[in-house]
Amino acid sequence: MAAASAAAITSSSSFLHSHSNNSNISSSPFLIGSSSKFALPLTKPSTRTPPKIRTRVNSEKQAAPLIPREQRWMFEESEINGPDIWNNTWYPKAADHIATQKTWYIVDATDKILGRLASTIAIHIRGKNLVTYTPSVDMGAYVIVINAEKVAVSGKKRTQKLYRRHSGRPGGMKVETFDHLQQRIPERIIEHAVRGMLPKGRLGRSLFTHLKVYKGPEHPHEAQQPIPLPIRDKRIQIEK
Repeated sequence: MAAASAAAITSSSSFLHSHSNNSNISSSPFLIGSSSKFALPLTKPSTRTPPKIRTRVNSEKQAAPLIPREQRWMFEESEINGPDIWNNTWYPKAADHIATQKTWYIVDATDKILGRLASTIAIHIRGKNLVTYTPSVDMGAYVIVINAEKVAVSGKKRTQKLYRRHSGRPGGMKVETFDHLQQRIPERIIEHAVRGMLPKGRLGRSLFTHLKVYKGPEHPHEAQQPIPLPIRDKRIQIEK
């Protein structure tokens, strides 16, 4: 009796479970073609055309232009057959500004205007006359100035131009005129003018060591074989 009742309960539960599954399947709104009123309608096929796929051209197949022989010094050995397409900006390497390979110039300061002479010297020390000029790199040359005591100024600057220095202690300000300083230390006049035209900082302090100023026509740099400083400013020389 108990076995018969257990079999009846099992058959009824299986019937209910199968009926509930059939009702869920028929009433599912996600199945197309079902008899349920919640069934989703068929969507229309898309009329949009697929986007065109752009194919990249292999850069290796394109022949890289050769660098002219007179410009190959600007590139490394791996770039001689063609420029580097990723790094187009040229920056000087250490081999491009070796101190022992720099040019040495010499200029006679006799009867030359102080400001115009100093600007010309600063341009060559800075390297602005070169096509390889780089603001953050020492690309310039060395300049030797002789006869510093014979440099000239225009107008009344000989008596009105003042040079000041301070000892660092209270009341330690010293003031002297151009004429007085020229008689005492003539090299300091040209050094002071050129220093003000060089950048301020480590690079400027390093560039200032390229200036060699001497009193008189003698200098100890004959081994460097200096060449005359090219001066294009025709107003630099005082006409007497």
